[in-house]
Amino acid sequence: MRVYHSVLKLRLLIGMQYRTAALAGVATQFFWGFIIIMVFQAFYEYAVTTPPISLKEIITYIWLQQAFLVFVTIWFRDNELFDLITSGNIAYELCRPCELYGFWYAKLLAQRLSSALLRCFPILIVAFFLPKPYDMTLPPSFIAFILFISSLILGLFLLVAVSMFMYISVFLTMSPTGSLLIFSVLGEFFAGLIIPVPLMPDWLQKIAYVLPFRWTADFPFRVYSGHIPQNEAIIGILIQLAYILCLVWLGRLALNNILKKVVVQGG
Repeated sequence: MRVYHSVLKLRLLIGMQYRTAALAGVATQFFWGFIIIMVFQAFYEYAVTTPPISLKEIITYIWLQQAFLVFVTIWFRDNELFDLITSGNIAYELCRPCELYGFWYAKLLAQRLSSALLRCFPILIVAFFLPKPYDMTLPPSFIAFILFISSLILGLFLLVAVSMFMYISVFLTMSPTGSLLIFSVLGEFFAGLIIPVPLMPDWLQKIAYVLPFRWTADFPFRVYSGHIPQNEAIIGILIQLAYILCLVWLGRLALNNILKKVVVQGG
C-alpha cells in the first residue's frame, strides 16, 4: 500500500501544477453550464406535464456536474497509458515491483483528484452567488451534505474502476479510439450527464439503474439536492461499495489474465 500511496501523492502534486489549464477549463465549464441551463429552462417552460425533478434541482445538478466534471466523465483519460500499451513500452511497466492494476488505479485516481481540486471550488463559489434562477442552492440538511460527499467519493472510485476496463480492452483491440468512444458514449448517457436519469423514459431508466454509470454522477448529485431521500441514499452508498468491490476484482482478474498473453516485439 505504501507504493500506491506514494504514486497517488506524487501524481497529485504533479497534477496540481497545471493551474492555467484548470482556469481555462473553469471558463469553458461556465459557458457550457449556462447553455445547458437555458435549454432546460425552455424545456420546463413548455412542458405539458410536471417533470419528476424540479428546475431548481436540475440547475444545482448541472453546476455540480460542471464543478466535478473530471470526477464523472470517462473521456478524461491518460493518453500515456494508451501509448504504453500500443507502442510496446508496457514492458517497462511489467518490470515494476508492484501490481500493475493497483499502480494504474492510483495514478488515474490522482489525475482526477488534482484536476477536480483546481476546478471545483471556483465554480461552486461563483455558482452560489449567481442571480436567480441560475444560482446553485445549498443541500437541504447537513446529513444530506455528508451523504453527498460520501457518495461522490465512492462514485470517483467506481468510475476509475470502470475506466480501467477501457485500458484493459486496448490490449485486445490495440485501438484506444474505439474503446474510448464506446465507454464515453455509454458512460455519459447512462450516468445522466446528457439527460438526468429521472427525465429518461421508464424503459431507459430501468437500464440505467442496472448499469454502474448512474452511481458515479446522477446518484450523488440528486442526493445533494434532496431529490433522493436519506434512507435511499444510504442504501445507494452500499450499492456503490458492492459495485466497487466487484469491478475491482473483475478488473484485476481480467488484467492479470491478459498480461499472461502479452507479447512484446522489437529491440
